[in-house]
Amino acid sequence: MKLWSLYALLLLVCQPTFAAGTVEVLHWWTSKGESKAVQVLKDKMEAKGHHWKDFAIAGGGGQSAMTVLKMRAISGNPPTAAQLKGQDIQEWGRLGFLTSLNKVAEQEHWENVLLPEVEQIVNDLQLIKYDGQYVAVPVTLHRVNWLWINPHIFKLAGAKVPTTLAEFYVAADKIKAAGYIPLAHGGESWQDATLFEAVALSVLGAQDYAKAFVDLDLTELSSDKMVEVFRQFKKMRQYIDPNAKGRRWNQATEMLMHDQAAMQIMGDWAKGEFTSEHKVAGKDYLCVPVPGTQGMFSYNLDTITFFKLKSNDEDERAQQDLAQILLTKPFQREFSLYKGSIPIRKNVSLKGFDTCSLASMKAFKFAAKNNALVPSFSHNLATSSDVQSAIIDVVSRFFDDPSADPKMAAVRLSRAVKSAM
Repeated sequence: MKLWSLYALLLLVCQPTFAAGTVEVLHWWTSKGESKAVQVLKDKMEAKGHHWKDFAIAGGGGQSAMTVLKMRAISGNPPTAAQLKGQDIQEWGRLGFLTSLNKVAEQEHWENVLLPEVEQIVNDLQLIKYDGQYVAVPVTLHRVNWLWINPHIFKLAGAKVPTTLAEFYVAADKIKAAGYIPLAHGGESWQDATLFEAVALSVLGAQDYAKAFVDLDLTELSSDKMVEVFRQFKKMRQYIDPNAKGRRWNQATEMLMHDQAAMQIMGDWAKGEFTSEHKVAGKDYLCVPVPGTQGMFSYNLDTITFFKLKSNDEDERAQQDLAQILLTKPFQREFSLYKGSIPIRKNVSLKGFDTCSLASMKAFKFAAKNNALVPSFSHNLATSSDVQSAIIDVVSRFFDDPSADPKMAAVRLSRAVKSAM
C-alpha cells in the first residue's frame, strides 16, 4: 500500500503544471441576451483553467465604461482587455497602453480567417492593428438599421409593415389609435442618436450619409437634406410614450415582447433579448430594414482590445488564450447565436441561426457589393469619440426640445462637428 501511495505521489509531482491566470475584460454587455453571450467566453476561458474576472459596466452605450477604463489606465492598472471601437483603438495605441497579439495572430492565421468584407472594414477603419501590430480582435458584427415589429399589435391595429417613412407614420397612427405605443424607445442620448442615424440613412441614402458622418463634410451636415433629417426625426417623437426618459434599450425591447409597444428601431443586439425569452423570429416578432433603408447596412463591429499587463506570466498566458479563443469557429457561432449578431469568420455554419440572422448576412454581403455599407456613427465606428459626442449632444438636445428648429439644428450640427474635429 505504501509503495502504491508513493507511486501515485510521484505521478502527481511529475505531471506538467500550468498555473491558472486571471483575465479581466471590461465591457458593457449586461442585458439578458448579452450576458448569455459573455457566459460563452467565460466558460471557454475557465475550460482552459483560467479565472474570469468580470468587469461589466452597465448603461450609457459604453460611455460609462470608457470613463472607468480611463481611470484604471491612468492609475497604472488597466484590465486584460476592453471593448473598444473605431478611432479610440488608435488613440490608446498612441498613448502606449496596448500590447502586441502578433504571436497569436501568426499561430491562428488571422490574416486568412475573416470574411473578406469584414477584412476590408477592419483595414479601412484601422480596427485591429496599431503601428503594424495586432492589438485588437474583432468579435461580431451587428446591423444597426433594423425595425423590430410586434405582429400581434400590427394585426389588431390593421397596420401594414412599412417600407417608407410615410408608410411608417401611417402604421404608427393606426397603432396609436388602437391604444398601443407605436415606437418603444429609451430616452438615453445614445438611443436618440441610434434613432437619428436610422432616419438619416433613410433620408440621405448611403452615399450622402457617408459624406456627412464619415467624411464629416460640413456643407453636407448643414444642407437642406440634413434639415429634412431633423424634421423627420422630430416627427418620430409623437409616437414615443412620455415615460421613455431614462429607459434602457432592452427595457424598450421588452415592451414589444409584452404587447405594450408595436415597434423598436435598434441594432440586432435586440434580437438577443427575444432569443433569451425563447421568442421565435417570424412568429413572435418580425425584423425588417428601417423604412427607406432597404439594401443599405449600417454596421456596428464589436472589438476587444488588449492592454499591456504589469502582472505575472500566468496572466499574460491567459491574455493570449483569450485572444486565441475570440476568432475560433465554435466561439464565433455560439457567441453570435446569443448576441443576435452574425459571425465575422469564414466558414462558420449558420445552421440553427434564425431568419433575421440569415437576412442580416445576406443584406451585409449585398450592401458590400453595392457600395451601401456604412459604419455607425452612433456606435463609434465612423468618427472619433470627440466628434461622436458632439453629434450626439446636438441630436439629443434637439429631440428633447419640442420647440427646436430643424434648420438651426443642422447649423448647430455642422458647427459642433467642426469644433470637435
